[in-house]
Amino acid sequence: MKRLLVFFAVCLMPFFMLSQTDLYVHPNADTYVANTKTIAILPLKVQVNLSLKELKDFTQEQMIAMSKNEALEIQKATYFWFLKRELKVQIQDPQKTNELLKNNGIDIHDYDTYTSSELGAILGVETIVTGTFETSKLLSNGVVVGLAVLTGYFGPTNSTTLNMEFKSTTDNVMVVKYLKNVRGTVGSNMQDQINKLMRKVSRRIPYTK
Repeated sequence: MKRLLVFFAVCLMPFFMLSQTDLYVHPNADTYVANTKTIAILPLKVQVNLSLKELKDFTQEQMIAMSKNEALEIQKATYFWFLKRELKVQIQDPQKTNELLKNNGIDIHDYDTYTSSELGAILGVETIVTGTFETSKLLSNGVVVGLAVLTGYFGPTNSTTLNMEFKSTTDNVMVVKYLKNVRGTVGSNMQDQINKLMRKVSRRIPYTK
């Protein structure tokens, strides 16, 4: 019986890990929020972990292009998620965010060499949202269909991990850090996926009422 319990514990461990939620909020978050008028959401860094069978159907250039497209879809979906909430701040339109970065010679998918303060000065905001998005199969709708047709696989995804960071542009301090693991399905669109990832944190993020 004891061995059986250990076996079940080991088997269930990955599933508990996939539903992991981790939220950090700065002790002085309310002060940072009070001094924030506008937030800008930048394209997240996307990593798509396909199987070897799926990878053989794509070149490296195609994978990079898919990741960039996915980053823009996530940026847009996160923006709409915030618009549907009652907020204490304003959210900058992603189109404006990306245009401002491009006009200042910054690659919207490669801005790591710039500090939060430098990006904030360019964007005219007090807080920026950056982070990473990792998925084993679920891509934005157009790519999902193409991927499924090419590989002949329409089954469930393994996992999706969102790591989102809210940073002050006045002193480069991290105000909020949100990490979430969920399981998803290939049939989900990006907006559904973001809604699922953000579902239980809505009232715990200090920028929402």
